[in-house]
Amino acid sequence: MPRDSGYSLRQRLLVRLWGTLFIVLVLSTVAALALARHIGTVVYDHWLYDSAMTLAEQVKVRDGKSVLDLPRSSVEMFEWDRVDRVFGEVSSQKGGMLFSNARFPKLAGTLTPGKPRFYDTQVNGKQARVVALRLKEGAAPDDEVTIQVAETRVKRDSLLSDILLIFLPMQAVILVVTCLLVWFAVTSSLRAVEDIALRLSNYEPERLEPIDDLTYLPNELRPLLDATNQLIGKVADAQLTQRRFVANAAHQLRTPLATLQVQAERALRESDPVRTNEALAHVLKAITRSRHMVHQLLTLARSDRSAEKTLEMGKVDLAELAREELERSADAAIARGIDLGYEGPDAGGELVGEAYLLREMIANLVDNAIRYGRENGQVTLGLTLSPLTLYVDDDGPGIPPEDRALVFERFYRRPGAAGDGCGLGLAIAKEIAARHGAVLRVLDNPAGQGARLEVQFS
Repeated sequence: MPRDSGYSLRQRLLVRLWGTLFIVLVLSTVAALALARHIGTVVYDHWLYDSAMTLAEQVKVRDGKSVLDLPRSSVEMFEWDRVDRVFGEVSSQKGGMLFSNARFPKLAGTLTPGKPRFYDTQVNGKQARVVALRLKEGAAPDDEVTIQVAETRVKRDSLLSDILLIFLPMQAVILVVTCLLVWFAVTSSLRAVEDIALRLSNYEPERLEPIDDLTYLPNELRPLLDATNQLIGKVADAQLTQRRFVANAAHQLRTPLATLQVQAERALRESDPVRTNEALAHVLKAITRSRHMVHQLLTLARSDRSAEKTLEMGKVDLAELAREELERSADAAIARGIDLGYEGPDAGGELVGEAYLLREMIANLVDNAIRYGRENGQVTLGLTLSPLTLYVDDDGPGIPPEDRALVFERFYRRPGAAGDGCGLGLAIAKEIAARHGAVLRVLDNPAGQGARLEVQFS
């Protein structure tokens, strides 16, 4: 498959984080410049207001009129500034213009005594900042004096330029350092993902083990690791089931196939029809045994708890399955002279399970009792509803307590046991019972001689 050409996770994180950092730094720069401009405006406005108050202190009352007592030296001091031009205007409501060194625009509206007004305008063709105030005290009775002081904006504008020259390089350094720190943080945080990817890429199909030694794995990646380990476990179980099935099949089919070959060669060599038929009978017996074993192996693979196949669950009537299996096993029981019977309800015992596997479980329990029970004996298939329990009783030799755990092992056959089984029936039954939440155990036959195989469902 072609590899996705989109961003990697690292690229996505870095692009988004770096983009966010850049936006934050731009916004912080704009906010800082706005704050600096505001502070500079307030400071320069205070100085401008102080100059206006200096002129206000020079307003006197002589002969009942408002006059401005401002010597030439004071005017020069007032106008002096190394950078900006300073303009002033003092006018009286009754006395007219008292002082002016520039042409100020006409004030809009009415000034409130004692409350200065700051505004921007052009004075003598230059952009300037102006403060205007109205005097009530210090002027002649029934007179009002208006004072305006203006200053060009050279210092104010150069202040912003100076701040930009200092602030922007600092912000650039902060941006670079922060981006490097983000890159380091993202790279170190994604190291766990790279370690998982490396471990997975180095896995060999013959050796699948869960990843459980990453101590620095972040919590956000723990669900991913758990899911990955679950998948590894399922794949490993599937491989184990496959290997076990192949090994079992190879081991168990070797003898029947060898018997087939020997008896077939014997039949070809014999000229006596009786001996030929005898050899063919052995061939047929070997084929029957091989067919039975293959069926058992396939059932075991399907019932294995580690198999990947999902159970096709549905509502199943155990009583109906038990009676059906009784009919199928009748010929085998008659062949050995066994009285095969059923005790239990005709219907009921419903549970949720897979009908095919449950049918195979019952078939193996009954087949085991017929094969290894007493010839001309008795086998009983029974069902109780409370609790839901399926059992098979026989009156054969029974199973000693020391062998009861071993009979559920695959291919285990008790020494000296009769019958031609392959040792898989009870192993299959136990697997199927376990997959349905039931427990299969060996008990003594309550009637006396023999054994009881009991499956109790939870």
